Amino acid sequence: MRRDNILFVTEGKNYLNDSIIDNLSANGFKVIQSAAEKDALEVATQHMVVGMLLFLSDNLFHAANKLESVKECVLREDIPIFLLGQKEDIDIAMSVLPPHTVRETYIRPIDIKDVAINIRMDVDRLSFEERESILVVDDSGAYLRSVREWLGDKYQVVLANSGAMAIKSMTLKKPDLILLDYEMPVIDGKQVLEMIRSEKEFADVPVIFLTGKNDKKSIMDVMSLKPNGYLLKTMEPIEIIRAVDEFFSTHR
Repeated sequence: MRRDNILFVTEGKNYLNDSIIDNLSANGFKVIQSAAEKDALEVATQHMVVGMLLFLSDNLFHAANKLESVKECVLREDIPIFLLGQKEDIDIAMSVLPPHTVRETYIRPIDIKDVAINIRMDVDRLSFEERESILVVDDSGAYLRSVREWLGDKYQVVLANSGAMAIKSMTLKKPDLILLDYEMPVIDGKQVLEMIRSEKEFADVPVIFLTGKNDKKSIMDVMSLKPNGYLLKTMEPIEIIRAVDEFFSTHR
């Protein structure tokens, strides 16, 4: 299980805080605990955090600037917030915090184990939504599954087993990168790339050939269409992963 940093903002120490930390840790989080004060939050957010669990209590409202400090922090760092507390405390927090930053609210009394599990699921969903998407086009189902296995931990991987399916998939969601086979029945890779480049909406989508064709004529036939790369299926999986990583690192 991967471990993500999560910021736990609370006041003081008590049994419930310890239970929250234990349950978050059990669900794959490294908990960074902080008070709801500007200086403390600035130190805490030096860690790369995937979210903030704000445990609301009466103590949090003794100083009017505490929620303002949280607000400033989440806007600066673009951190999604999870609120835990009594309904009246959550209502107060919602009147101060930007609504778009609040992912979920948990009204006490509630099972802390369920809270931790739900936060884990939501963070995973956010992580998946934010990944770059790759459309892999190949008429070999076995090879498609292999590529998804290689790249699926880092990227959203969508599979298409024909040129027609690839075009249909692009109309549903525009990918960040296409890995395209050259030799396919009915519509080959060159024709798919020509179609992509002819459509204004998709003309700027990066395309890298991932193919077994390494003869000079095949390569020269597609170079005029300006693909963003040409990878061979004979490469080791780690080399293909590295090439995709380098592409996104360069183009982010």
